[in-house]
Amino acid sequence: MYGFKEIDAATLAQWLEEGVPVKLVDTRTLAEMNQGMIPGAEALPLHLVPVKLPEVREGEKLVMYCRSGARSAQACTFLAQRGMSEVYNLRGGIISWAASGLPLVAPQRDKMAG
Repeated sequence: MYGFKEIDAATLAQWLEEGVPVKLVDTRTLAEMNQGMIPGAEALPLHLVPVKLPEVREGEKLVMYCRSGARSAQACTFLAQRGMSEVYNLRGGIISWAASGLPLVAPQRDKMAG
């Protein structure tokens, strides 16, 4: 496929509920993030992914998301091409998360990159 896996909103919600160790990364713009984020997510706009790559640890389970899943798929492809194996794209992005009735929170300024 593309070198990364996809995850749906229900599975991600289950992982978070069960305490599966995962780093959740929002690749949208800061303006988009102000509309709400998935609880526990860190902000990393797509254009900053190459700059922040050294901060990503191999073996760390990453779930990337954006509005619809397209930009986060680009981030996943970028990371997979650089040898990251535990990279997941949230299928349908935050739209599918919210449509599933799952919670959104206001962004935390201390987790905002950019």
